[in-house]
Amino acid sequence: MGAAGSSAPGRLGLPAPRLPAPPRPGWLGVAALGLAAVALGTVAWRRARSRRRRRRLQQVGTVAQLWIYPVKSCKGVAVSTAECTALGLRCGHLRDRFWLVIKEDGHMVTARQEPRLVLVSIACEGDRLTLRAPGMGPLALPSKLPSSNKLHDCRLFGMDIKGRDCGDQAAQWFTSFLKTEAFRLVQFEDHMQGRSSKKIFSTSVPNYQVAYPDCSPIMLLSEASLVDLNTRLEKKLKMDQFRPSIVVTGCDAYEEDTWGELLIGNVEMKKVLACPRCILTTVDPDTGVIDRKEPLETLKSYRLCDPSEKQIYKSSPLFGVYYSVERVGTLNVGDPVYRMAP
Repeated sequence: MGAAGSSAPGRLGLPAPRLPAPPRPGWLGVAALGLAAVALGTVAWRRARSRRRRRRLQQVGTVAQLWIYPVKSCKGVAVSTAECTALGLRCGHLRDRFWLVIKEDGHMVTARQEPRLVLVSIACEGDRLTLRAPGMGPLALPSKLPSSNKLHDCRLFGMDIKGRDCGDQAAQWFTSFLKTEAFRLVQFEDHMQGRSSKKIFSTSVPNYQVAYPDCSPIMLLSEASLVDLNTRLEKKLKMDQFRPSIVVTGCDAYEEDTWGELLIGNVEMKKVLACPRCILTTVDPDTGVIDRKEPLETLKSYRLCDPSEKQIYKSSPLFGVYYSVERVGTLNVGDPVYRMAP
């Protein structure tokens, strides 16, 4: 008798019963889940990239200037290209507002209290920063401090943040230059905890961190806005009086007020808030003399916020826009500035 007819169901013309499949090894299930996760991740990434491509891009201007302010309240350094990190602009060892002058008790010192800080210039020479000021010999700072240097608990606008002490020579240099009390210089390090935007602002804003800037990693201002302000002032001002990170040309005055999300080079940025201006704008960057009146009084005559936003800006005039960095990358002078429409 043949093998096909050897079973009872076969002889009766019935289908052979199905035997249970042998159990799969456990690793096959794990592998299948892993492959599914990778596939879903790839699909999500492609969809996100596709959404970015589909968003309508409208050129609203061109990058005219890029500025890094290594020491808070000291002179800025103009650069032609910069890495745009989550914490702000970077060019080599120059980091934006990664150094801070403090009192011995840790409280920040800016040009609001010591206006002559704006006379301190910074240059990057090799792996060192060189600081210069009127009547002072140069101060050389290593870009990376020894881990044995003291960590300070610093206070910025009522918030705590760490800073690595830059040594006695730097402390004596600033103390001798400012001639009011004892000061120290500290440096922020990448591993340190920044100040959270959610604690800086009382209103809803994107989630990010900053080191020693006032509010955000990027502040943008247009050339046209400054030109318009200067038509209203007796004494004309220069851009460095307002300390922007990015200066845009080719747009109308105050057009930057209307921009939400921007694409510059391969960097994506999102508007945080308009920049409320304070007494620091009345410090002359060439003389270190504080006026306490202009341009604030003129700005208040036509640049106050809408009454519905008074709880945010109070009586401060608005000039420039704060941005958070949503996608890091590289910026260059001459880059087109695109507004990303939904």
